[in-house]
Amino acid sequence: MQKTEIRTQELGTTGLEISRVGFGAWAIGGGGWEFGWGPQDDEDSIAAIHRALELGVNWIDTAAAYGFGRSELVVGRALENLEDRPYVFTKASLLEGPRRQVAHSLERESILREAEASLERLRVDAIDLYQIHWPIPDEDIEEGWSALAELKEQGLVRHIGVSNFSVEQLRRIQQIAPVETLQPQYSLVERGAEDDVLPFAEDDEIGVIVYSPMASGLLTGRMTRDRIAGLAADDWRKHDPRFSEPQLSRHLALVERLRTVADRHNTTPGAVAVAWTLRNPAVDGAIVGFRRPDQVDPILVAASLELTDEDVDELERRH
Repeated sequence: MQKTEIRTQELGTTGLEISRVGFGAWAIGGGGWEFGWGPQDDEDSIAAIHRALELGVNWIDTAAAYGFGRSELVVGRALENLEDRPYVFTKASLLEGPRRQVAHSLERESILREAEASLERLRVDAIDLYQIHWPIPDEDIEEGWSALAELKEQGLVRHIGVSNFSVEQLRRIQQIAPVETLQPQYSLVERGAEDDVLPFAEDDEIGVIVYSPMASGLLTGRMTRDRIAGLAADDWRKHDPRFSEPQLSRHLALVERLRTVADRHNTTPGAVAVAWTLRNPAVDGAIVGFRRPDQVDPILVAASLELTDEDVDELERRH
């Protein structure tokens, strides 16, 4: 598969040279579970992965929780027989509970079982980056982190990181083993990571990959009131306050500012939203979810898009 050039950056001190945009595999886990995205065609998912790889994306971020194994199975299928496979990042600690709700566990035995199941579904000998998905329950984060360090020692995972951790929680687990990567939520809509998590990661040379840089589709420029009303009943966004009033009007006004900047650069609002997150010096890469191959090309330009100070002022303007 011929790859095109895409801007890359080292992920913290891992030695992994990653494309600045990565393939996010949350949505391809489909619907039918607590944080599902409605119906999804697996062949579309595989085609989207292949298109992203063709364009130079060299890492995929998934999780055992996405469709409770479905996303990992699809990723495994997509990577089968590839001569040059991308880095595969996945996560543990969210289990399938009653009625396909999420249950949390950071117990050692549970993490080790999850890792084994993920390796099997992904059809890889080792996971390039294994992450704790959520620091819940808080009192068990040391046990969970010790389990990841154990998996790294065994060679079943190459690098270890966490997602959604606070600075205080990062400090606690650093006593056990170095935190190599951090995955916080970060977008023009969710800027809390700027307060302390991103500066801490930058100071400690922790690699950062941010998730939901387009706020789960809200900032793509394609999300309208009608489209939100028509979302599938098992699409978690239908019940998220960011997708309903009073927040929705504010977010749609932001999309119009994204569109203004996008027009200057002859690109899309979504690409601008992603490029804005990549401007932060702490951020090495942004995770972008694609469900179909036609969604890939318009966003990948974000990896190389340089926003001006004027662009940023426009985007961050408060109304």
